[in-house]
Amino acid sequence: MRYFHDTGFLLLYCMFSILYIPADTSFVFAFLCALILCCVCYFAESSLIRLGTGVVALSLSLLFPSFFCFFPAMFYVFLREHRWPLLLAFGLLSFYYAAFAPDTRSSLPLLYGLSGFLLAALLKLHTGQYERLAYQFRRIQDDSREHHLLLSEKNRVLLEKQDYEIYTATLRERNRIAREIHDNVGHLLSRSILLLGAARTINQQDSLHPLLNNLDVTLNSAMDSIRNSVHDLHDDSVDLKEAIQSLVLDFTFCKVVLQYDMGRSLPREVKYCFISVTKEALSNVMRHSNASQVQLTMQEHPALYQLCIEDNGSLRSSKAEKDTSHRGIGLSNIEERVRALNGTLQITKNPGFRIFIIIPKV
Repeated sequence: MRYFHDTGFLLLYCMFSILYIPADTSFVFAFLCALILCCVCYFAESSLIRLGTGVVALSLSLLFPSFFCFFPAMFYVFLREHRWPLLLAFGLLSFYYAAFAPDTRSSLPLLYGLSGFLLAALLKLHTGQYERLAYQFRRIQDDSREHHLLLSEKNRVLLEKQDYEIYTATLRERNRIAREIHDNVGHLLSRSILLLGAARTINQQDSLHPLLNNLDVTLNSAMDSIRNSVHDLHDDSVDLKEAIQSLVLDFTFCKVVLQYDMGRSLPREVKYCFISVTKEALSNVMRHSNASQVQLTMQEHPALYQLCIEDNGSLRSSKAEKDTSHRGIGLSNIEERVRALNGTLQITKNPGFRIFIIIPKV
């Protein structure tokens, strides 16, 4: 917008030259040409169009001396465009008008014209400084916004990492508690049950039989409760992502590309199903396939869980192909696990071996 402010002010300044030059048709034509030049040099994207417009304006200046009145505005445009050849021609033409044109050889038009050139140069200098400051300000704003986005992203990653570390620490603590209960309290209860059984065997007093029987029921009930609690803690402490990554790291037969996109709160049946299927699938790849890469994909969708295991190899023997076509024990176990969770199983062999499982959410 400052371009229009500057050129508009210069055109208005040039219009006051009617005080010493008659406002005839050539003066109006010169004004329109100067206005067109200012607009073209701002809106035209092609450099050739802007250059051609400047050349036409200078050519018309040779025919119409009234163009000299609007030279300050044209000087501003050429200076802004850095058209040095045009500025040189413009300077020579200005000198010609100042020295030989009959309407401009008096002191007042010359002084007025020089003041216009000086005003155009000052406006260009001031606008250039303003544009540089505006550019630096926008750049600082962009850098600040970029830094803010980077910091926000880093904070988000750190928070996710912190949450994941807390989650894994919680799982490890649950696993430790389960081991402690199993190794200490469970063994003590087992010992107490054995001692109680021995006491019931050697007991000769009929009055103690009801008491020993009730004690046996109580200890066995406590043992069952602890066993269930240990199993629940152990099942909840299993992290599917860590378990799958461990299987991938231990599998050295070929490269495994893992794509994991699952939540943390997963049913333990789904976790154990996916772990077992992955073990069986990698084992089949190692025994029956000559694959060089395995693609392992686990994804959670709003209504289902998805597992896809596919390799780029082929069966290495007719016996392996026969076992696969007749659904061996491993594939039968996979099918039973998926069916128990009301899921669907799809096995294809074109060109590599592919296991695709979908388990709906309950």
